[in-house]
Amino acid sequence: MAQNATVFRVHLQIADMDRHHYSDYSHTLARHPSETDLRMMVRLLGFMLRADERLEFTRGLCVDDEPDLWLKSYSGEIELWIDTGLPSEKRIRKACNRSKQVLLLVYGTDQAVNPWWSGLQGQVGRFDNLEVLRIPPQQSDALAALAERGMHLNCTIQDGQVWISGDHGEVTIDPEKWLP
Repeated sequence: MAQNATVFRVHLQIADMDRHHYSDYSHTLARHPSETDLRMMVRLLGFMLRADERLEFTRGLCVDDEPDLWLKSYSGEIELWIDTGLPSEKRIRKACNRSKQVLLLVYGTDQAVNPWWSGLQGQVGRFDNLEVLRIPPQQSDALAALAERGMHLNCTIQDGQVWISGDHGEVTIDPEKWLP
């Protein structure tokens, strides 16, 4: 018998001083049975970093040709493609060809991330519309610890640094800019 997705309800208060974007959002996230709290929270971090009323979570793991989040124009063109993890060069190329902007949030241990990036860096450096941010392992683990079925999170972004606080803790995230 197939397992069901776990539902998480999230209320976000975002104050992005870098983009002058201040708003509240409510989301219902379905965490796929094979997805970890860490991956789900990195997807949520992707939303926080580029929050917009048209930015939406996609079917993600269930569909190969969709990102974790996307922002589409009113005419249906993909303006922003956000992916998380360690995607293949083929997937990154596809994203860069289909979207005006691509944000890749990389997370994981140094033993997994560093070889992946060494093999990929030269191939993806040619894409002008690709931004790659690395979330340090200790910070991504602290972010995962904030996961609850009912979350109320406050997010403040200033000078590229992200402060997230919830009912059961807080975390500061300093994404490392790997590209451009």
